[in-house]
Amino acid sequence: MATKTIRDIAVSGKRCFVRCDFNVPLDDKGNITDDTRIKAALPTIRHLIENNAKVILASHLGRPKGKDPKLTLAPIAKQLSAELRQPVVLLPDSVGAEVEAAVSSMEAGQVVLLENVRFYSEEKKDAENWAANYGKFADVFVNDAFGTAHRFEASTAGIAKYVDDSVCGFLIERELQFLGDKTSNPERPFTVILGGAKVSDKITVIDALLEKADSIMIGGAMAYTFMLAMGGSVGSSLNEPDKIETAQAALNKAKERGVKFLLPIDHVITQSVDFGALTVTETKVVEGNIPEGWQGVDIGPKTLALFQEEVAKAKTVLWNGPMGIFEIKDCNKGTFAVAETIANSSSTSIIGGGDSVKAIKKSGYSDRVTFMSTGGGASLEFLEGKVLPGVDALDKA
Repeated sequence: MATKTIRDIAVSGKRCFVRCDFNVPLDDKGNITDDTRIKAALPTIRHLIENNAKVILASHLGRPKGKDPKLTLAPIAKQLSAELRQPVVLLPDSVGAEVEAAVSSMEAGQVVLLENVRFYSEEKKDAENWAANYGKFADVFVNDAFGTAHRFEASTAGIAKYVDDSVCGFLIERELQFLGDKTSNPERPFTVILGGAKVSDKITVIDALLEKADSIMIGGAMAYTFMLAMGGSVGSSLNEPDKIETAQAALNKAKERGVKFLLPIDHVITQSVDFGALTVTETKVVEGNIPEGWQGVDIGPKTLALFQEEVAKAKTVLWNGPMGIFEIKDCNKGTFAVAETIANSSSTSIIGGGDSVKAIKKSGYSDRVTFMSTGGGASLEFLEGKVLPGVDALDKA
């Protein structure tokens, strides 16, 4: 059933509590180093301003233990003021009489930002009861923080109980459209590219996508557990011996359902990785098994060609997870080439959040894909078919 959006309700004159995801990276001086999440929230905020709402923005930042001045939302308020070209007042708290008084004096079209909601542990630990504090000064709950939608917290779901209307903003609307509708009823062929370190992180996603995809390609370290399941040897590559049966079950399901399941046929390997210095020792390419004392760090050129051929045929592509250690120059060719291939394809291209988004941004092709998810864990759980509390709490259309 469709979730109601801010288009579906009248907001003029109403106090709209908008949960955003302003959990942005800061440098040592408190400057924002990546404002992607702030920019992603602007369409919803502008819609509310233009429709004469009283806009109360809320977010967490980092993992504070109590009121940590280093994790204040002051830098976000400053940037929002510049982006919106109007004052965004940072309130000194997220709950309490002072906040209630400030909100009661707001005029239509004004914007305030609550201080970091996680300055109080009750935001997570006593979410349903703590949310009553927000309900005191809000008429409408707008959830636009997909990155935290998989958690039941006071400001992500609990507040819905205390307001008249609970709807999603434009960011969550697009997440539901692309991660939901576009993968549930994809234009075919539907190709999925999965990478990352662990089968255990994504086995439920693989299982769910085997019901929908025409082909699945596996890269990253998780490929080595699949290689073990097929009787191969992986040297000292990262793998999960306790997940071999799980990987085998996925291979069996793919065969039963007629889903093409592609694993790497060659590998970039090295003997040692220094994650601190972001360097590796000498690399070489091998086909088939990985010798003892060596570890896989990227897909090889033949695998890349195989994956590129499959992407070229696709009408819908979902990519979640890098093909290797893309942070290291000698191990990033596979990931960046996959990014380029997706960018050059005519398919609907969906980048499934987390490291995939970091990788495609680093590759320089992020402006040439159809959609990039803002969720890491939330996007995976949604693709698995799990109920997201921050979406489930919203009114149904």
